[in-house]
Amino acid sequence: MNFPYKAVLFDWAYTLVDLVNEEDRTALKKVYDHLEGQGFILPGFQQWYDTYHRLFFGMIEISRPTHREARFDHVLNFLLMQNNIHLNGKARFEDLLKIYYDQIYSYRKVYPEMIETLTAFQKAGIRMGIISNTTNPGFMKDYEQKLMGLDPYFEFSIYSSEVPYRKPHPSIFQLALSRLKLDPSEVLFVGDNLNADVVGAQSVGMSTAWLNRKGKALPSDVNPDYEIKTTTELLTLSSQS
Repeated sequence: MNFPYKAVLFDWAYTLVDLVNEEDRTALKKVYDHLEGQGFILPGFQQWYDTYHRLFFGMIEISRPTHREARFDHVLNFLLMQNNIHLNGKARFEDLLKIYYDQIYSYRKVYPEMIETLTAFQKAGIRMGIISNTTNPGFMKDYEQKLMGLDPYFEFSIYSSEVPYRKPHPSIFQLALSRLKLDPSEVLFVGDNLNADVVGAQSVGMSTAWLNRKGKALPSDVNPDYEIKTTTELLTLSSQS
């Protein structure tokens, strides 16, 4: 493979993995039922859910202009504190998160062509990493990566929930460059979000490939280096460079 870059960094959601169904009510109900089963006194589930929804989606709304990530685990911890729930060995906080995310992750699917793409890069010695905007704790994202069978392909993963700012803030991309120890011109970023992925990566000098699976119109003020409909097109970029 005569690929024009030494490393490729990928976005996660809707780039590597189709989230399919982001319905969170069932997942939170499983946490609620687990706590009730452990003998904890809780308010009605609707009240529990409404408090969660107001706080969490309020955090998400604020995160967009500030680039400070919303955190589901912080909201869950708030719900426990608000209701004087002290786990005391009856249930670990990490177990509650796993109950929640096992439900959330159960819907998700790796895009069909991804294994072919990642395997080809791996065989060619192209280094790979992930930069993901996520409200999930880092250890749960690592768990998801293993569940999806993608863990063997990536040198590292950087999650917005674990660093000061989310994409498109340049710091999260600069952190990836420091891990790679490569010049930005030697790295390609691949993602589906024009602002977070394309504009963000270009702000630190990376080349970008906009993954446009649905054939959306490209705005005049954003200029990705490549526009692709499937990641297998990345394997032929040398002929376009």
